[in-house]
Amino acid sequence: MTRMTLASIGTLVPMALMLPGCIQVAAPDKPIEINLNVNVKQEVVVRLQKDADDFIANNPELFPK
Repeated sequence: MTRMTLASIGTLVPMALMLPGCIQVAAPDKPIEINLNVNVKQEVVVRLQKDADDFIANNPELFPK
């Protein structure tokens, strides 16, 4: 090994050993909350409208004009 490689290893090893002392990992005090405000109403209304249109088209005698 060259002097440069030994010097690099000699510098990196102590730095790597000191690094875990700088990082702290802790669980949060409050539970993680994921808020998904999704509007499903529009899809349901469209499906019901299509079902109603299909029902009326297939049973014209039930809905005279």
